[in-house]
Amino acid sequence: MSSEDFSRFDSLKLFMHQIYEYRKGVRPLVLCTMCNDCAQIMCKRLDEQGIPYIEQPVSSNKVNLYFGKKACLDVVRTFVHKPMHVLTPAEDFMLGAMLGYDITAQCERFCKRNEAICGQTYNAHHQSYAVV
Repeated sequence: MSSEDFSRFDSLKLFMHQIYEYRKGVRPLVLCTMCNDCAQIMCKRLDEQGIPYIEQPVSSNKVNLYFGKKACLDVVRTFVHKPMHVLTPAEDFMLGAMLGYDITAQCERFCKRNEAICGQTYNAHHQSYAVV
């Protein structure tokens, strides 16, 4: 087994565990970034288990694979047509929250990204918004 084959095998074990977590209700939405070969294997497995998913090309050899509850995938469909680095602060926040990221960190990330784009900061001490 080559090191590349071993890496793929290791990655596939992780992806299978994510399917297990989804099935057990641990997470409503999963995002995996993987090579095209792994994506084909995963899509076949998701089809076999009746789990809905969305594929998003990242590059010529990488794919983002989202799978999970229909409501979450419906939200993902609203922005999956564009690269992740151009998501709006709100889209980025929603995705992170749906993926189960730390909600406080997501709030801080949203405020930082929103400030960079809109020039709007929140002053918690005075409980008001200020345009900079």
